[in-house]
Amino acid sequence: MAVDIVTFGCRLNAFEAEVIRSKAESAGLEDTIVINSCAVTNEAVAQARQSIRKLKRERPNARIVVTGCAAQTQSAMFAGMTEVDRVVGNDDKMRSSAWQETRNAFDLGTSEKIAVSDIMAVREMAPHLIGGYASGLPRVFVQVQNGCDHRCTFCIIPYGRGNSRSVPMGAVVDQVRTLVERGHAEIVLTGVDLTSYGTDLPGAPKLGLLTKQILRHVPELKRLRISSIDSIEADGDLLDAIADDARLMPHLHLSLQSGDDMILKRMKRRHSRQDAIAFCDQVRRLRPDIVFGADIIAGFPTETEEMFSRSLDLVGECGLTFLHVFPYSPRPSTPAARMPQVAAPAIKERARCLRAAGEIALRLRLQAEIGATRDVLIESEGQGRTQHYLPVAIAGERVGSVVPLTIAGSDGERLTT
Repeated sequence: MAVDIVTFGCRLNAFEAEVIRSKAESAGLEDTIVINSCAVTNEAVAQARQSIRKLKRERPNARIVVTGCAAQTQSAMFAGMTEVDRVVGNDDKMRSSAWQETRNAFDLGTSEKIAVSDIMAVREMAPHLIGGYASGLPRVFVQVQNGCDHRCTFCIIPYGRGNSRSVPMGAVVDQVRTLVERGHAEIVLTGVDLTSYGTDLPGAPKLGLLTKQILRHVPELKRLRISSIDSIEADGDLLDAIADDARLMPHLHLSLQSGDDMILKRMKRRHSRQDAIAFCDQVRRLRPDIVFGADIIAGFPTETEEMFSRSLDLVGECGLTFLHVFPYSPRPSTPAARMPQVAAPAIKERARCLRAAGEIALRLRLQAEIGATRDVLIESEGQGRTQHYLPVAIAGERVGSVVPLTIAGSDGERLTT
């Protein structure tokens, strides 16, 4: 066996897992399991620890390397686990030299486990084109940005990812063109704080200009999708692209976090409740069939039932279809961890209510699709997704193709044809 990757957390981690696999295998690592960890919640860290113990029981002779955001922020904790052989930093994991050093450490029997550099010292970002993507894989990710310059009071991710840095536009366009030439139908732009793209580049180009450049210079691209954005930073070029180019998918996932203005202020967010509603209304006027998803935190410190009700109401007021609900989890050394905490049972119940609201919103959207004809990207023999990222149960279509299909019904979770 060579290198197995177990990934937790965001889409960016999923993209980076493929880079890790390529670099670790090129370094000659064998019978090695890499845990690509997430630090966004205590539960995510606990899941990584549980996975490490389970994998060591199942494969006692395998080397276990931990990397990712939790490895960056809690390296000593992971190094203290007897099952772990090495801890590699979150920027280090993207460098070939780190995996060669890891192999050398294993060969020499080096006792030092931690190989984690100062993430805050990282100022530039190299493009990483994954050569291991299978030809014709329908949807692939292109990392255009990493890190975050904002300091939301609940968030530890800047300390796991560093400050914001971007891939130059020309390199991104070249990557997209190469992937399209390899037969990939849909490209997803991804990053930690995607709408801060370009602030560190000459001329400070924004995400909207990057989007327009991709669409202009890669006319063969069938579908371009944007992952999670901060709506308050959406620029005019991005809105123009949403309105004018059908190849940019009518689906946006928003980092909203709360629907209450006082909680947003305590979170140190930069938008208000009305800003979120106005943004959704504006984009819906530009692209009437747009579908929105959102991240919302349940039970942020000091949140009352009345404050929570405003988050619950936001599902309808913004017309959200996809909800990603986070029960609040205090992260080490963050300001929110020092605020008065909401009781755990209340957090659990509020998260349940939000998820229930999300399930209802999704079912309503699925029902509204019946009778419509949608362009469906065939992801596998049994499933595709519409432009709006709605799942469709399909049969008999070629994987990787984009085909118009008439929606006949819904099973409550997927559309049917």
